[in-house]
Amino acid sequence: MQGMNTRIAAAAAILFFGATVGLRAQDVPPPKGVVLEKIIARVNDDIITSNQYVEAQNALKEEIKHDCATCTPAELDTRFEQRGKNVLRDLIDQDLLIEQAKDDGINVDIDLVKELDKTRIQYHLDSMDALRRAVEASGMNWNDYKQQIKNQLLTQKLIQQDVGGTIQIDHEQIQQYYDAHKSQFNRPESVVLRGIFMSTAGKTPAQVAAIKKQMDTIRTRVANGDDFGQLAKIYSQGTTAQAGGTLGDFTRGMLQKPIEDAVFALQHNQMTPVMKISDEYELFQVEQHYQAGIQPMEAVETDIENAIYMRKIGPALRKFLEQLRKESYITIQPGYVDTDAVPSTAIEEVSAGQFDSKGKKKKGKR
Repeated sequence: MQGMNTRIAAAAAILFFGATVGLRAQDVPPPKGVVLEKIIARVNDDIITSNQYVEAQNALKEEIKHDCATCTPAELDTRFEQRGKNVLRDLIDQDLLIEQAKDDGINVDIDLVKELDKTRIQYHLDSMDALRRAVEASGMNWNDYKQQIKNQLLTQKLIQQDVGGTIQIDHEQIQQYYDAHKSQFNRPESVVLRGIFMSTAGKTPAQVAAIKKQMDTIRTRVANGDDFGQLAKIYSQGTTAQAGGTLGDFTRGMLQKPIEDAVFALQHNQMTPVMKISDEYELFQVEQHYQAGIQPMEAVETDIENAIYMRKIGPALRKFLEQLRKESYITIQPGYVDTDAVPSTAIEEVSAGQFDSKGKKKKGKR
């Protein structure tokens, strides 16, 4: 199915890690005195601390302010209160998913190296040690930084393997969605573009020639089957590099004339020549070319698949996490609430003999 890996990554980011960085604590009265750190929940062999809880709360405040810059303080407080109800649930979700990925033997060591190297290239650093120094200069511990990325990769692979694979989208569902939402697909002529950009500003003629040769090589690689988006992440110097070079949807009149003439002459997955625009070389790929009017279903099939998938992944992930809770040993301090708790995770409801040698509840078949 087209776009499956992209949807899996998006689902992981939106449904799991995107939510995690935007958590807030419930309004629990602070304890008397100064408490530097305390355990507020145990999830099998892992713990959730009060510091993690407060960090999540602060992150949510910043996220809400960013997402709603025009909101009044009262509106911000309302959004804060609504989303804060699930703070502990989401922290528990995080531990459960990462632990399950490890239990499943998912290994992302090679993927981690690739991700770190992409970041190094994005910031024009000449070595991994230079990336480490840059991370530490920003105030973050290097090992913590790597672990965050590793956790994201573990979660993405787990969702792809154990959740995304259960979601089936057939032609009938796509047809039904298209018939019910035809007005959404009434569009002016437009193209959806990706781009790879390399600057020539301040370069010598020899350096400019080398950049042109590199861009030509990239174009040849895509023509021979390499993924444009992956190469954009590695080589593009544009601001959209880490989004796979995705530039968005453009109608006529929105682009410079040489670029418009080139891209509107192309169809799905076709590329422009390497173009010299001002002080950089540019290469564009047309992801989609929509003619004016209601688009035929085949032209928007991927969009429909993505829409249906994103509707289904949330409930499927919550069902998966509910089962993980039933198979796990979770305890929570008084005053904190897991809004997705199931009875079998309460200490007093866990019977003897259900735990392995590590104190983890024995898992049954899902």
